[in-house]
Amino acid sequence: MSAAWLLSLVTAYFLVLLGIAWWTGRGAGEHAFYTGERRSLWYVVAFGMIGTSLSGVTFISVPGWVQAKAWTYLQLVFGFAIGYWVVAGVLLPLYYRMGLTSIYGYLRERFGLHSYRSGASFFILSRLAGATIRIFVVLNVIHLFVLEAMGISFEVTALAVMLMIVLYTLKGGVKTIVWTDTLQTLFMLGALVGTVVYITRQPGMAGWLAELRADDGMRVLDLDWRSDSFLLKQVLAGIFITIAMTGLDQEMMQKNLSVSTVEGSKKNMRVFSVILLGVNLLFLLLGSLLYLYIGRHGLEVPVRSDDVFPTLALQHFPPWLGILFIIGLISALFPSADGALTALTASTCIDLIGIRDRGWSEARQKRVRQRVHLGMAVLFLLCILYFHWLATPTVIKTLFDIAGFTYGPLLGLFAYGILFKGRPQERWVPWVCVAAPVLTWFIRAHSETLLFGYKMGFEVLLVVAGLTMVGLALLSRKVPAQG
Repeated sequence: MSAAWLLSLVTAYFLVLLGIAWWTGRGAGEHAFYTGERRSLWYVVAFGMIGTSLSGVTFISVPGWVQAKAWTYLQLVFGFAIGYWVVAGVLLPLYYRMGLTSIYGYLRERFGLHSYRSGASFFILSRLAGATIRIFVVLNVIHLFVLEAMGISFEVTALAVMLMIVLYTLKGGVKTIVWTDTLQTLFMLGALVGTVVYITRQPGMAGWLAELRADDGMRVLDLDWRSDSFLLKQVLAGIFITIAMTGLDQEMMQKNLSVSTVEGSKKNMRVFSVILLGVNLLFLLLGSLLYLYIGRHGLEVPVRSDDVFPTLALQHFPPWLGILFIIGLISALFPSADGALTALTASTCIDLIGIRDRGWSEARQKRVRQRVHLGMAVLFLLCILYFHWLATPTVIKTLFDIAGFTYGPLLGLFAYGILFKGRPQERWVPWVCVAAPVLTWFIRAHSETLLFGYKMGFEVLLVVAGLTMVGLALLSRKVPAQG
């Protein structure tokens, strides 16, 4: 792909995003950055959430997952769908009833300031790691397959992309990303559907469905209880990953809370859960077709499973499909970054700095918020470069591993607050939130020895949350919490 084509695509795409930012940011006050003035349309949020939830990790890693695990990833997705209904039925009504801008305000009301700041800090850590992994995946593909041959370093690529994202999110905030995510989701799904249709219509691909069924390539269920992809384990992990990474995540909830009513927000979440099943099914089908195409055309299988889709799209498929892939890839990149950057800015300003409680003028609040926004962008850049220098392996597993350890304390805090009446001794809460993931890491490292061959997988999240709840219970006062 020529440098001129790539430059034109990226420039045109970025100008469209800037146009949306200008349109959505007209006349918006400082509060609109955090809440979108609570005027977002539920169906627009639902569609845009597809791009945010899938991101570049799904776009690149899920198709490569197929050869080793068939379609067992769908077990996790079923859990995701159930989890979205739990979020819609339990957490969204709670957030709307309390009128929250930052969802971690619940912890301040329920427990106190230490719990509140502990929850916000773990969110910032979780989202910073998760978002930068997602961004790194896409930037790495663009760099390796396109820009490296042009003599452009990965560092320059990362810097340029972060500057673009800062420019179109600095003013509009949530009001902007609700619409930009919608556009990006449209392009990502276009690349997915276009690639599937192209492969199935190629000469030599006749009978593809029968062959996939015959060689067990479409197997969904794993009934081996010791396996890290065991059915029950995956479904339960999917449910609680969703509750933690969506229901307890300021980025995802910030968009949902921008809808004017709780009923509209719940409808958005439930419709989205159904759409997500279909989209992930398409990604798994794409993965099966890519490996089948490689086999039937005698091509060499890339060493890294994450390179399967990019290699075929950019080196073996026609140029128009390569362009569609790049557009889809760029569309997968921006939702991973813009919403996370906005949410981290919001959580730092509201939860850690207390920008809304200091009596500052709107002008001063804006100055502080913009400095935090720029500081977060620098942190993003440093983390992306760290993952580049670290040479991270297959990313979807890495992402969920990190999520289990960092979202676990959040899940434990919220679950304890909702299910029990005790109030833990505040000064010890941060220590419990740190101790739970450390102890879980030790258990997982020795799980096959300690647990008769059982191999811990994504259920790490549940273990961390459970240990957090046990710690909170042990430290709770006997007097029931007020309110």
